[in-house]
Formats: sequence, structure tokens, C-alpha cells
Amino acid sequence: MAGATASDYIKHHLQNLTYGKLPAGYERTDGTVLSQDTWTMAHGAQEASDMGFMAIHVDTMGWSLFLGALFLFFFRMAAKKATSGVPGGLQNFVEMMVEFVDQSVKETFHGRNKVIAPLALTIFCWVFLMNFMDLIPVDFLPQLFHMAGVEYMKVVPTTDVNATLGMSLSVFALIIFYSVKVKGVGGFLGELTLHPFSSSNIFLKILLIPVNLLLEGVSLLAKPVSLALRLFGNLYAGELIFILIALLPFWAQWALSVPWAIFHILIITLQAFIFMMLTIVYLSMAHEDSH
Repeated sequence: MAGATASDYIKHHLQNLTYGKLPAGYERTDGTVLSQDTWTMAHGAQEASDMGFMAIHVDTMGWSLFLGALFLFFFRMAAKKATSGVPGGLQNFVEMMVEFVDQSVKETFHGRNKVIAPLALTIFCWVFLMNFMDLIPVDFLPQLFHMAGVEYMKVVPTTDVNATLGMSLSVFALIIFYSVKVKGVGGFLGELTLHPFSSSNIFLKILLIPVNLLLEGVSLLAKPVSLALRLFGNLYAGELIFILIALLPFWAQWALSVPWAIFHILIITLQAFIFMMLTIVYLSMAHEDSH
């Protein structure tokens, strides 16, 4: 499955299963020359790169949807079997998660919006499940898929910046939507152009608009970027360490992977919590009416 060298092994494990279009006349890695534009699976990193922006990371999409469906399945099962009597283990766990997220929202979110708590619960559980895939031995699932004829398989969606940026852009869209809804278009634009510097002098106020727009614009755009890169960077680094440990002799793998996995449980939980809390904070700021 992997190449003969450590470099090949690492590159193989960091390569996504990519589906995209290669142009007519393209020479593939096996020497085949395409006679027409072809949608196909990439054979290696170069083909994946040549597919361009419209290429899809099938493994990232597949595992993200699967883990999202898994979250919905268990929480729906707990809701259907909920009882006012002695609760089962699943109901206890779901109630604990709901209370934890609900308390976090009450302490942080100061507006009124019924969407925030369910959104926060979904983000925390979904991101945690995607992060948790990092604790599965790095060769286990890729080897199973390799036996089934699938050459590449990255099973941790949050180690793909496309996934984390996609989630953060969704949060960013909600920030813009609620900012405009609560403050109005004028209020939203006023925050971008009249803060943090203001003046009672109309001419000075106009002169300060470009400065304010630059500062507030950078601050606004930094929210989705930092949200995405923080999660991606931490999980990518964790995955890379597991891959490096897998290159060691068998006896050394257990000596290093178990302590790192135990420590990594804290990391994957903390990153899910941070993504959730920052989402709540950003949406709380969007609901603050400056008037």
C-alpha cells in the first residue's frame, strides 16, 4: 500500500482519495493518455493537484457524512427511547451532553435565538467524532480499503483544510446573516466603517472610514480563517505524529503511541470545544445591537 521509503509512506497517508476532471491529452502516471475530458479518481498527488479547484476529496466527504449520520442516529435513538424513569446509559450520555452545551450557551450567548444551542451541540459532537478518528491506528482502515481496491484513504476529515474551512465559512455566513438581521444593513456597515475610531467632526469621520474598514474588515475575515486553521493545524499535527510513530519498530510503536493517544484524547476534545465556543461567541457578537 505504501511506498518503499519513509517519505513515500508519509506522502501516501497524507494523500486524499480525490475525484475530479482531467483534460483531454493528459498523460496519467501509468502512461495512459486521455482522449477526452475525463472524470476519474486521481492516481497520486500530482493528478489530484492537476484536477484543480473542482476536485472532490471523496474520503473527507464520505467520513464527514457518515459521522454526521452516526451522531444523528444515536441522538435520535436516545430521544425516541427517553423515559422519565431510570434512564439508560445512552440517555444519560445524551442528557449530559445537552446540559453541558446548554449551560455553555447560557453563559456565553446573550441574545435570543433558538438555533444557537442545537447548532452548538451539533458542532461539538460532529467535530469530536471527526477528531476521534485520529485515534484509530493509522494503517487499519487504509489497509482494509486497500484490500478492497481503494488506493488512498484519509479517515480524519478535520485533517483536511477543505473540511475545516467549509465548516468555518458556514459559521461565517451565519455571522453575516445575523449581523444584518439584528443590526440592519446600516448598522452592520456602520460597525465596519465607524469603529473603532470615531469623531464628532464629519470630515474627520469620513477620513477615518478607510482606516476603520481596514481594521474591522481584517478582524471580520480573520474569524473563519483562524477558526478553520486552528482545528486543521492541531489535528494534522496529531495525525502526522501517529504516522511517524508507525514508522518505528513494533515494540517502540506501543511505547510511544499509547501515551500520545491518551494525551491526544484531550486535544481532540479541546479542539471540538474551542470550535463550538468560538462559534457561540462570534454569533453572540453578531446579535449585539450597537444602538
